[in-house]
Amino acid sequence: MSLNASRTLSIAPMMDWTDRHCRAFHRALTRRALLYTEMVTAPAVLHGDRERLLGFDALEHPVALQLGGSDPAQLAEAAKVGEAFGYDEINLNVGCPSDRVQSGRFGACLMREPELVADCMAAIKGAVSLPASVKCRIGVDDQDPAVSLFATVDACAAVGIEVFVVHARKAWLKGLSPKENRDVPPLDYDLVRRLKRERPHLNISINGGIASMDAAEAHLAEIDGVKLDGVMLGRAA
Repeated sequence: MSLNASRTLSIAPMMDWTDRHCRAFHRALTRRALLYTEMVTAPAVLHGDRERLLGFDALEHPVALQLGGSDPAQLAEAAKVGEAFGYDEINLNVGCPSDRVQSGRFGACLMREPELVADCMAAIKGAVSLPASVKCRIGVDDQDPAVSLFATVDACAAVGIEVFVVHARKAWLKGLSPKENRDVPPLDYDLVRRLKRERPHLNISINGGIASMDAAEAHLAEIDGVKLDGVMLGRAA
């Protein structure tokens, strides 16, 4: 089964949740869905206990490594380590709204720096032979999502990135906790569909507020000639 076919249903990277034990459990429920690690920062990969941070069992395939960071050289080296461990994809986190992430200049705050995201993705893509993908929000704070989402996607597409997972909410970096950021900002599924309609050559998965398999199947249905490539489930999984 191809990796793109596995993207039809994927399980979101969730901090303190989608460790190797959780992924093995999820793999018992589905042989096909693409699984993701928790986010691991590039410095942690380079300087930490790699077996503890990155080790996984072959039964977890297909499984993607999600990296956090904003230094292209560090991300490239971390991606190489992930490839050597046997991951099937390298994903960059451009969506996490936590204070720790903001202070480190990665996660959702990168929505303000689409060219830097593109530089990071170009470095990752150049370092490994694996598919490289982006998981992002539609914007942060007072950004216009119709501008910020397309700016991030287009900058990355210009360096050869084809796979995007879009959490269909803004992240409010000031005033909302990470937990509130999962529920409070309104969902804009129509904008994600518009992205697929206007960028049909890209692989677009939708994430956010999808609470059941019935809801996932509804998102995968063709509507007005637009068919999304995948659905990512988070807490529902």
